[in-house]
Amino acid sequence: MGRNRADNLKFGLYVPNFGRSSHPLTLTEMAVEAEKSGWDGFFLWDHLVEWDKGLPLSDSLTVLAAIAVKTEKIRIGTTLSPLPRYKPWTLARQTATLDQLSNGRLILSVGLGAVESCDYARFGEDPDNVVLAEKLDESLQIVTGLWSGKRFSFRGKHYHVGPSIFLPTPKQRPRIPIWVGGSWPRQGPFRRAARWDGVLPLRLREGLPRPSDLKEIAAFIKKHRSIARSFDLVNIGWTTGANRRKDAERVAAFTEAGMTWWLESLYTQRDSPERMQARIIQGPPKKAIRR
Repeated sequence: MGRNRADNLKFGLYVPNFGRSSHPLTLTEMAVEAEKSGWDGFFLWDHLVEWDKGLPLSDSLTVLAAIAVKTEKIRIGTTLSPLPRYKPWTLARQTATLDQLSNGRLILSVGLGAVESCDYARFGEDPDNVVLAEKLDESLQIVTGLWSGKRFSFRGKHYHVGPSIFLPTPKQRPRIPIWVGGSWPRQGPFRRAARWDGVLPLRLREGLPRPSDLKEIAAFIKKHRSIARSFDLVNIGWTTGANRRKDAERVAAFTEAGMTWWLESLYTQRDSPERMQARIIQGPPKKAIRR
């Protein structure tokens, strides 16, 4: 792995906020420890209910507000927010406030969400993927338009906004970074991601991507991206925290494929806040890479 590429790599935590780790104070304590232990980001799931056993679950944006107050440097965000579930003007206000509260540390990840299991169908909302994709694209226009602080109006198929000025704007300029989630090799979400600031890929029917998938995604984004700004290729994965050599080799394979953020998943430790905290304290695999 090239030294520059490794030095620019960011390491975050992908944190389930349900079950025994759902209490807002527990999650806030984890984020504080994450900052102390050298992690670059702390990202929470964003669902209304836990889809299987009905376990306790905390609202991600509310918890992120508490984390913003208790930390100073670590980036915070959702992975990912089902944007069509929100009223876009409400989310624009919530995220602008959260970015001000965190002094410009918010990253907003968006997608369709868990369509059948916990975000739409069980609450009587239309789970049609085509409709949700249309709402997602319109919502992104509305959220970013309102973030601008300029007079903004919008008339689309699903949403209308009368002339409005949203102040204050987010702390970050030109705006809060937006990552778009999607399942590879479906091309629609990745065409959408190419218009924004990053992509958070999964692999259709097979879970998490392989390094070869990331290479294909990076090439696809490059082909369809016309914006000169930097772009994040985000990967979710697991490392041991104890076997430095093994961890370095695993991360290196994804970094060579173009990854810019590694999100360490704490899903397998979700039943034990103590195990989650222990993995956080071990620190990010960048310690293994730069040894």
